[in-house]
Amino acid sequence: MAKITFVSFTGSSRTVEAQPGATVMEAAIKNGVPGIDAECGGACACATCHVYVDEAWREIVGPPTAMEEDMLDFGYDVRPNSRLSCQIKVRDELDGLVVQTPERQA
Repeated sequence: MAKITFVSFTGSSRTVEAQPGATVMEAAIKNGVPGIDAECGGACACATCHVYVDEAWREIVGPPTAMEEDMLDFGYDVRPNSRLSCQIKVRDELDGLVVQTPERQA
């Protein structure tokens, strides 16, 4: 199990456990993390699971794919460290990952 910390726009945080192989979005939905809407259910067909990856984790998480970058164009307040949480697969190396949710989803 990997622990992932979600930091809200207001600064409150919540740490959840995620199974390797699941996505960060699935962990958020399973644990009722506010700020992750996931309207498409993880199909990379919307931008409602947009998160900001903490700078310390960007290299470990890796860059978005071209398809993900296209969907991020529809996100709210997209930044260089923006990712769609449905596209981040949980693995042991991500234990301790910190992501922030935007003020709102697109």
